[in-house]
Amino acid sequence: MADDNSTFIREVNEDLRSDYMKALWNRFRFVILAIAIGIVAVTAGLRGWDYWQKTTAARSGDVFLAALEKARDGNTDAALIEFQDLEKTGYGSYPVLARMRAATVLADKGDTAAAIEAFSSVGKDVSQPVAIRDAARLRAAYLLIDTGSYADVSAEVEVLAVPGNPARHSAREALGIAAFKAGELKQASQWFGDIAVDSETPNGIKTRAGLMLDMIAAQGGAS
Repeated sequence: MADDNSTFIREVNEDLRSDYMKALWNRFRFVILAIAIGIVAVTAGLRGWDYWQKTTAARSGDVFLAALEKARDGNTDAALIEFQDLEKTGYGSYPVLARMRAATVLADKGDTAAAIEAFSSVGKDVSQPVAIRDAARLRAAYLLIDTGSYADVSAEVEVLAVPGNPARHSAREALGIAAFKAGELKQASQWFGDIAVDSETPNGIKTRAGLMLDMIAAQGGAS
């Protein structure tokens, strides 16, 4: 008898659940269908977006590599056109990489002023990653060593020449060389001294700094 009661109660519960689900479906079927369709649409959209990103990035990469090849082959005018086009139409990181490479091509062509302007522009573009901006500032500074003043070089990279900045070693070297060329031997000695005492300075830069300090001392400018 107990088994019969149990079976009866279970069947009643199942009927109640069935009636309840039917009532829910009748009342909310359009909402449920809309949610289901929405989930399918969103999933399809995300997959489509992912596919578009990958294929677009791949196309940008192909254009970038082709432009690099032209630059290496000495076809700088064609390379510059492709890099400049990629700046406007590229996807992902390729536009800023193209800006950097276009500036390099300009420097190789002898248009140093345009190259400096291009690198400096990237260095001041806060929408770009810090590492890219710092690299652009350094490129501008090294070009300015030959064509600008110590103040010009300082305006680009002194902000990088601080403890803890990964670019500080190169920034200090650029500043030291610019100061030396300007006859500012005390300032040059300070920058090369900072390089020498920094335990994280790469060996190549530290060796060059030591040589420059010897030259400064020989000229009586270390005091």
